[in-house]
Amino acid sequence: MNAGAEILCIGTELLLGEILNSNAQYLAQQLALLGVPHFYQTVVGDNPDRIHQALEIAASRSNLIITTGGLGPTPDDLTTEAIANFFDTPLEERPEIWERIQQMAAQTGRKLTANNRKQALLPKGAEILHNPVGTAPGMIWEPQPNLLILTFPGVPSELYPMWEQTAAPLLQARNYGQGIFHSKVLLYWGIAESALATKVNHLFDLKNPTVAPYANYGQARLRITARANTQEEAIALIAPVEAEIRELTGEFCYGTDEDTLASVAGKLLQERGQTLAVAESCTGGWLGQTITEVSGSSSYFLGGVISYSNEVKADLLNVDRQTLEHHGAVSANVAEQMAIGVKSKLKSDWGISITGIAGPTGGTETKPVGLVYVGIADPQGKVEAIELRFSPSRGRNWIRMATVSSALDLFRKRFVMIG
Repeated sequence: MNAGAEILCIGTELLLGEILNSNAQYLAQQLALLGVPHFYQTVVGDNPDRIHQALEIAASRSNLIITTGGLGPTPDDLTTEAIANFFDTPLEERPEIWERIQQMAAQTGRKLTANNRKQALLPKGAEILHNPVGTAPGMIWEPQPNLLILTFPGVPSELYPMWEQTAAPLLQARNYGQGIFHSKVLLYWGIAESALATKVNHLFDLKNPTVAPYANYGQARLRITARANTQEEAIALIAPVEAEIRELTGEFCYGTDEDTLASVAGKLLQERGQTLAVAESCTGGWLGQTITEVSGSSSYFLGGVISYSNEVKADLLNVDRQTLEHHGAVSANVAEQMAIGVKSKLKSDWGISITGIAGPTGGTETKPVGLVYVGIADPQGKVEAIELRFSPSRGRNWIRMATVSSALDLFRKRFVMIG
């Protein structure tokens, strides 16, 4: 048997793709932090027979099974009962659980029904894995030698505190970990995953730390993972590899771990005490929305103008009407004037503009779908427009999303360049 963990996610809604299985990702990350080997993940629907089959396989190859989902009061919440039946163990009501369920209902004025009592049942001999947020507790159970089962609700806001407050300390106390794994992710925009991999190809053969590339929604990433006795030791192992990668990949790397292009841009503005305003055409406010997703952005982001029509471009942003007629709304000249116009109108230090053709209609032979111009006006009064071209096969929203990310990345590079 592998001395490792297996994650068993239960819920038909996962199989149907109705919700994203973020619990598996979270648990995998947490197991890595604890140094607990983790070899398998399984998703199974709300069916007792298939849950039994998944349990049989998991119990044959892993000594830690972690389940999520199926702990609620409805008929399709089968996890606790299915696990008890599989190990031929009767369920028993835990008075302390039922009392807490009643207390929580009374606090919110909710009327309980008969099926709520189902959540107070656990297999005989199991311990309660307390839920500080919701009514559904999990369980801590060793139904047979060398096998520990931990169950959690499927709601992430309940699972996370249950893991942090109970499960993680329990696994640490029982020495399930074998050292710790620590990762650092380097984030890239403007370079394809294949091109990035070519630059650091020789590092993929490293054993500790390891380096692995992956991509998502146009963003390339390099994950450096080290295994050590402590987090400090792991960080020390990662540091020289990170330094070498940064030297090889240069300005394409915009941040690490939880950074976003918007958060990085915001940090740069905050460091200099400068402000930003935006003018958008084809992205329809997406750039402004992305910037304001960062907490505290009101300290540097003054606002924006969504200028789809030529009239708005001319009347609000002072774009020259002859320029619009001669060059067209989708042009470098208009992008530059939009950036200058919004910077002047909102009295900001920086102005960013976007104008383009997101499609699927509106393109021409000379100005195809996917043609975009980003204008950047800086505090020194200089302005430039950058032409971007995206594949129309990706679709309208892809072009708009990629445009927003590219605009923030171009701003970042321009900001750093002027010092």
